[in-house]
Amino acid sequence: MHIDLVRSGSKPLPQQISETLAQRITSGLLQPGIRLPSVRKLASSLKVSQVTVSKAYDELESRGHIICSQGKGCFVADKKRRSADPGSTWQKGYDDYLPRAQLWRNFDYSRVEYPFHLAAIHGELLPLKDIGDTMSLLVTGQPELMASYGNFQGDIELREVMQRHLQARGITVHASELMITSGAQQGIDLVARTFIGPGDTVYLEAPSYTGAIDVFAGRGADMIFVPTDHEGMRVDVLTRLCDRRPPKLIYTVPTFQNPSGVTMSMARRQRLLELARSYRCLIVEDDPFSDLYFLKPPPPPVKSLDEDGHVVYMKSFSKVIAPGCRIACVAAGGDILSRLIAAKSASDLGSPLLNQRAVLPFIARQYDTYVARLRTALRVRMEKAVSLLKKYAPPGITWNIPGGGLNLWLQLPPSLDIGQLHELAELEGISFLPGDVCYAGNTPSRHIRLCYSQMTEDNMERGLKLLLGLLDRHLKSCH
Repeated sequence: MHIDLVRSGSKPLPQQISETLAQRITSGLLQPGIRLPSVRKLASSLKVSQVTVSKAYDELESRGHIICSQGKGCFVADKKRRSADPGSTWQKGYDDYLPRAQLWRNFDYSRVEYPFHLAAIHGELLPLKDIGDTMSLLVTGQPELMASYGNFQGDIELREVMQRHLQARGITVHASELMITSGAQQGIDLVARTFIGPGDTVYLEAPSYTGAIDVFAGRGADMIFVPTDHEGMRVDVLTRLCDRRPPKLIYTVPTFQNPSGVTMSMARRQRLLELARSYRCLIVEDDPFSDLYFLKPPPPPVKSLDEDGHVVYMKSFSKVIAPGCRIACVAAGGDILSRLIAAKSASDLGSPLLNQRAVLPFIARQYDTYVARLRTALRVRMEKAVSLLKKYAPPGITWNIPGGGLNLWLQLPPSLDIGQLHELAELEGISFLPGDVCYAGNTPSRHIRLCYSQMTEDNMERGLKLLLGLLDRHLKSCH
């Protein structure tokens, strides 16, 4: 079993081992009933003392992740039985380099009727027919597009459209400073694989986007989570932390943050950029939601203030127009962009040209009118969800009303067992995102994320009433 250990870091080795194993267990990479390596074997494999491994196993057992039996060994606790392929016995012992994989579990709800877990927009609100019609015309009229890899950096016409789109939002860049990626997730992965290695310090908001945590964990980064308040990331706390641990990278979703929905104030955006300048580090600004505001536009992107190339800006169009097309653009300057393009060429030889050409005319000519209508529709759904919470949520549950985006972030009473609630909800055909997957390690959370835009409005109402009724019954049973 491979575990990246940072031997010169501030985090004790037993904690590094227990956190990595805990993440493997909670994300399903280590399934219930699997036997862990013996203390002696794992100590030898990791080149640490048996005492170090014993401490890690003791921590895992105290948190209920594993069960240890004298003479038999330690096994992943059977909190929820999952089916396993009986013909893959040899595969269980085959080493991998995945420390955690929470994101893939977010999409593993094929039988759920009310999918509140997935931050997405229901197909009836998306311009799927317009984009589909364009794709059909391309396939029949320009079939040669399917025979071409296209430019590693992305189709130049689409990059010019993206350049004008960003210019209207305060970001002055040239088309040559943009790269098209297969969604923002690929952009995050390219930055991490290019610039982050084992032990590098990455700062994130607490809580943060699950997919980014998975990526940075996969690179062996030492992730440090910075608390947030109603103005976003606490940059004053970040500054004190950076004095002790200089950053290699700061990852932020400053606008309608995923999962909390909080928006970073303009003053903090400016201080964040000043901090990056002083430490000569990168900021990854992930921006999937800024066009989805309800009442007033959010502050300009951090990238709009950037004159020295410290910000790698990612603008995703996947969620807003067509998730299946997987289209985002990355704005970066100079040598940073050159290295990212090199990494992308080795990753996939360029994003599909057909997909790029299919979304191009819509973004160029219809996007702004469409997204104005979408904002209205999403605001109606958000207000409906909030009204249901006010009417049916049991005492002790709180939430903030977001200024945009797709999610509500609920804080639940400490007496409530969120893991048990999650299992009960699935039995009722309801899913939600537990807050603990938005942190690394064993960090517990009293929050859950609910997306109000993934279903029809009627289904959202029915599902939310069912969930809140289940919450009420579960809370009463906990007392």
